[in-house]
Amino acid sequence: MPSHAKSSLEAGLVALKQGNYQTAIAQLEPIASSQNNGTASLQAQVGLVMAYARTGEVPKAIAISQNLIESNNPQVQEWATRALEHLTKRKKPDQESKNLETGFVAFENSTPDSPAVTPPVTPTLEEKPKDQVIETKSDDIPPMVPLTRLKATVATPPPPPAPLSGFMGSVTRTQAKLFGVIYWRQAQRARAWQPLRKPKLIPLRLLSAGTFIALFWVMREILKLAMGLINQTLVKLPYLEPLQLLYRDPTKLLLIVLVILIGVSPWLLDLLLAKLYGQREFPKDVLNTHSREAVRVLQRCCQQRHWPLPKLRILPMAAPIILTYGSLPRNARIVVSQGLLEQLADDEIATIYATQLGHIAHWDFAVMSLLLLVTLPTYKLYQQVSELGDKISAKIWRWPVTILASLIYGVWCLLTGTALWLSRLRLYYSDRVAAEITGNPNALIRALLKIAIGIAADVEKQEHTSWQLESLNLLTPVSHQQSLSLGTIASNLSFESFLKWDTANPYRRWFTINNSHPLMGDRIERLCQIARHWHLDTELHFASEASKVKRQSFLLQIAPWLGIPLGVLFAALVWLTWQLAFALKFLNLKWIYEDWSFITGCLLIGFSIGTVMRINSFFPDIKPATVQTDDSLPNLLSDPSALPIDSISVRLVGKLLGRQGTSNSLAQDLIFQSSAGLVKLHHISWLGQSVNHQDLIGRQIIVTGWFRRGATPWIDIQTLETQSGKTIHSPHPIWSTFLAVAAQAWGAYVFLTG
Repeated sequence: MPSHAKSSLEAGLVALKQGNYQTAIAQLEPIASSQNNGTASLQAQVGLVMAYARTGEVPKAIAISQNLIESNNPQVQEWATRALEHLTKRKKPDQESKNLETGFVAFENSTPDSPAVTPPVTPTLEEKPKDQVIETKSDDIPPMVPLTRLKATVATPPPPPAPLSGFMGSVTRTQAKLFGVIYWRQAQRARAWQPLRKPKLIPLRLLSAGTFIALFWVMREILKLAMGLINQTLVKLPYLEPLQLLYRDPTKLLLIVLVILIGVSPWLLDLLLAKLYGQREFPKDVLNTHSREAVRVLQRCCQQRHWPLPKLRILPMAAPIILTYGSLPRNARIVVSQGLLEQLADDEIATIYATQLGHIAHWDFAVMSLLLLVTLPTYKLYQQVSELGDKISAKIWRWPVTILASLIYGVWCLLTGTALWLSRLRLYYSDRVAAEITGNPNALIRALLKIAIGIAADVEKQEHTSWQLESLNLLTPVSHQQSLSLGTIASNLSFESFLKWDTANPYRRWFTINNSHPLMGDRIERLCQIARHWHLDTELHFASEASKVKRQSFLLQIAPWLGIPLGVLFAALVWLTWQLAFALKFLNLKWIYEDWSFITGCLLIGFSIGTVMRINSFFPDIKPATVQTDDSLPNLLSDPSALPIDSISVRLVGKLLGRQGTSNSLAQDLIFQSSAGLVKLHHISWLGQSVNHQDLIGRQIIVTGWFRRGATPWIDIQTLETQSGKTIHSPHPIWSTFLAVAAQAWGAYVFLTG
């Protein structure tokens, strides 16, 4: 598409969002009438339908809708059919001037069975702004499902325009993206509702305390290890003596430091986020221009709880995120990104802010603030060491820096890992609070899904996971990893189909152990239950039946970990045998095993046996006759009974995304971009290969491997191929075998030597 046509399209959509319908019509009409712009022409026609309807030129809107019905795209046909039905049955001319609610709906009405979307009279309900309310009558036609996002196909994308938070979401910021639409039901909010039963906060309280203890223990062990290594190094160096201070126990000092850090965390994090990511103050009046309801929610809840209004901050990020930090409710900070304000509607922004109030009310934000204060400097150090490694040209000097960066990244992962359980559990509580405060669980469902879409769009635009997304991930409402497939599959698969695995697979929760966020489908299903409790229609409709998964498949999936308790049983059997032999004076081995270290050997042997049992099923031979291609990816993602052990062979064509340089030496940020969406890649480097995985980032590739459906879908790579014939092998089966043999040898050594 010519650049002038694209700029006109963007200008027209911006004018439409701002309510400048005549300007929008002037910009969109030439593009809509052009036969050479393809997708852009369809976008312009959809915009014209809405602009004409708003200006009272209904016959023109009807004519364009009739033209769109003949489109080859079935989703466009469905949208146009609904629009045409609405336009032809409209009764009152004054309805044509009802303003377009930020986000989505060109024409919004209610069914005879549903309540009108009018300001509630119940004082507990968070009202919508007067100039945002779409008044309807019960005899109006059903609502037209709105078109929220159109993505254009462009050869070379220009600098991204400001995202539209209007009916079309955001103008595309990715290249080579298929034309896609997302339909939102715009399920209503409650007019009046009964308070939900008070949740049991004991698990959250215990987990918050446990997270602090785990963080303290991990930091203490890391500190002890570092102090020991420093002194050992000083002992071996000439003319130097070890530091006696480093021989002391750091437990008490570390505990005092952590308690102090919790108290001063708001101010320290203000400085860190301002310096590292450009955080700045966000006046309440500016938030009011994006969401009047959000301001009222904050004011009302803080008045009820006798809190001062949390200090508002903003990050200049295109990805939609929000987080809260502080030590007490009176010094809490709520930080939102620019992208979230631009991509969510008024009521959706309000529900997201309400979730942050839930974190403050439950006090889990204090422990998470400490964790962020500890991990941010660690991650920044990893980033700086990685950038230093990229500047070194000589390989002999780059390798030590690469190893150091990888070790620092491992420490960061270890520190963040202490809060994984708390990070998952606290989101269930905050979702519940947000629904109860606003009476609008459906808006929160839409907000979570749009955040996933916005994060995935940011990854596609930047072609890697940004530093900000990864370092702040633990405190955000949606994980960047779970957003990859969820945020890009909507053009090819309904949300219900994709999220069915999250709600129907009986073993789904076993695969979230190492995840920072709970299953999105599980969260949304809980919000749907709240909506049904208040007799509301739900934004998504999930089938109630559970999927059938063979127990043998799941047991084989966890075979390595199942081998550990079996190793304990084996150790107990061995101990009984030795005791019996010693009592009968048949064999005297008791003196060898008095320290009980043989149990460790049995655990390693059990893990090794389980790993060996799983290898053949986990990495079957990839046969050309059974390999799945790009067209099959939506079906693979929608199978609710799939387990990672199913090991579906795939051969997909697309683009390799990820960070380049030292920061991706462990292949921790490898993403595959196909026509069906984004999928996480798992790769193991093989020493001696002439081609490195980082050499292929940003290029078109063919990935062959095993697709696995878990809490986060991923592909274990077998090979990466380029069009020029370069190939990279990822020896997953070899490394699994090596791990099993190493565990077996180590276990046998411990078992025999005691």
